[in-house]
Amino acid sequence: MKNVFVINAHEEYEFAKGELNRTLTHVAIDHLDTAGYVTRLTTMKDDWQVDTEIGNHQWADAVLLQTPVNWMGVPWSFKKYVDFVYSFGMDGRLCNGDGRTRSDPAKQYGTGGALTGKKYLLSLTFNAPRGSFNDPSQTFFEGKSPDDLFWPMHLNFRFFGMEPLPTFACFDVMKNPDVESDLAKYRAHLATLFPTLG
Repeated sequence: MKNVFVINAHEEYEFAKGELNRTLTHVAIDHLDTAGYVTRLTTMKDDWQVDTEIGNHQWADAVLLQTPVNWMGVPWSFKKYVDFVYSFGMDGRLCNGDGRTRSDPAKQYGTGGALTGKKYLLSLTFNAPRGSFNDPSQTFFEGKSPDDLFWPMHLNFRFFGMEPLPTFACFDVMKNPDVESDLAKYRAHLATLFPTLG
């Protein structure tokens, strides 16, 4: 992996200005640049263009999605990005439709990805505490993990033939934040996944 496309999906609200997601984005880019990778960045505040964003995905060896978890998913502005960029990319640039054809209807759904061999990383910020996940005694998530919650986003990348890198998450960021610890853990996570290039 050499080229990494970073997306900061944060949508700014009065109660959440996006400082943590912006900081995590800069930590990632700083690490990647220092380690010898080439980076591109798109934020939801940018005046992004569909064809350019499709090109960024084609160019990248890995896509890093930095996003807060808003109502158990991504913010609306990134969902708009997905609806436009990923839908227009179904013309063969990101995938060849859903992989099936009328001449071969037995082919499995979701096998048309044009980005095979590429990776993706989800970096998530949660208001929910770490202990609310992976514990069947917790009534809300019922033992599910952050990756279970973000399965639809995983499927979006899988639709293009991409493979996951281990997800990173910061928990309890509004009521009980520990930003310095989270940043240190993220730097270690990035160093494992994106070691210095020789």
